[in-house]
Amino acid sequence: GLGRGDRIAFFLGNRPELVIAYLAAIRLGAIVVPINLAYRKVELGHILADAEPRILLTERELLPVMDELDAASRASVEATILAEEIGDWPADRVAPCPVSPVDGSDLAFLLYTSGTTGRSKGAEMRHDNLLATITGLLVAWAWERSDVLLLSLPLFHTHGLVVGLHCALAAGATVELRRKFRPEETADDLLAGPNGDRPDRPTLFFGVPTMYVRLLEALRNPALDLSPLRRMRLFCSGSAPLAPETFEAFRELTGHAILERYGMTEAGMILSNPYAGERRPGTVGTPLPGISVRLVDGEAREVPDGEEGELLVRGGNVFDGYWRAPEKTAESFLADALGRRWFKTGDLARRDPVTGAISLLGRRSELILCGGFNVYPREIEEVLLDLPGVREAAVVGRPDPERGEVPVAFLVAERDVLAPEVIAFCKERIAGFKVPRQVRCLDALPRNALGKVQKHLLPA
Repeated sequence: GLGRGDRIAFFLGNRPELVIAYLAAIRLGAIVVPINLAYRKVELGHILADAEPRILLTERELLPVMDELDAASRASVEATILAEEIGDWPADRVAPCPVSPVDGSDLAFLLYTSGTTGRSKGAEMRHDNLLATITGLLVAWAWERSDVLLLSLPLFHTHGLVVGLHCALAAGATVELRRKFRPEETADDLLAGPNGDRPDRPTLFFGVPTMYVRLLEALRNPALDLSPLRRMRLFCSGSAPLAPETFEAFRELTGHAILERYGMTEAGMILSNPYAGERRPGTVGTPLPGISVRLVDGEAREVPDGEEGELLVRGGNVFDGYWRAPEKTAESFLADALGRRWFKTGDLARRDPVTGAISLLGRRSELILCGGFNVYPREIEEVLLDLPGVREAAVVGRPDPERGEVPVAFLVAERDVLAPEVIAFCKERIAGFKVPRQVRCLDALPRNALGKVQKHLLPA
């Protein structure tokens, strides 16, 4: 009974049933709502209540998480389908359904991204947005039908779902889908098995910086013959900044320069280092085909090359707005003198005057990029304030060699609050990558004359 405009939520891991259901749903004109597997009752409940899906596709091991949700969160869900049971459906439950032509302006899916208010927002991605990103990447990265993509990125994220799966499908290439990333298993896959003689050897691998750090450790095993890696065509990294040290170490060990690119939930892929040409560590390249970018100052004036500015983007890849959030949508775009809408990424960047390559300098907001995922401090702070005895909370990002950044919490409490208690409290309510890695108690948070917390004055 799923039809045009209906929502179907996916809360399950990488498996063939997800791919089949995804393609079927968007062909029907339905709207897919992928949900991060790490989410728990607070985040999951909000997304279900906001998107109001008719159908929820999940798997048996995640049922305990579903059981924690209250009735209001699941009020719209008419059916919960377990992926493991689809193959056992009786014939009378499986029937052809009418398929109406899908227009490019139809919504394909809602990708939820954390907001500065602590509430997730659904980015409305249309079929035309998907097509713009996919066609740009097919050209920029020279996809071929003969390619084999080793895909262990989660399919609830645009990196795995669009950049990985959808590009491979559009190219007619092959996907080796893995449930999750395991460094030793990935190393074995890339080296074409123990005998190096697999006919379907991977030619492409996409990952986040954390994955490359761990893959490096696995590949440094002196017992391994790394010569089969010469057959790889492309290693690509995104979703968080790749440390130049990781870039250089990987190139020295494998002979491959990782291609770093830049994108975001609201705009798919935006920038990429060249497929054919020099890839500079610390840069995310130039705009993909059909995409325009600008760097502006606080007054929306374009800054000269070499100077810092906020990155704005426009093109067919950019979403129209946030689901049921017109005010947030309005403040996320900027109109130029010609009336063209530019999406404000919130990222500070600098463009090289000679090469045109763009380097990211950080966030205009307080966003923490942890292992490829967006983490907003406000969301964690609201959870911490629910802990009895905690009066004030401030969360900031601190550098981490493996994850890029990790959240660190500073608390003002009415009693002795120990870090294990705080961490356990958070783990029950929010995803693991959002849980503070350190907890520090202070007598008071630094504030300005207006009472605003001055996070830059918090202890290092």
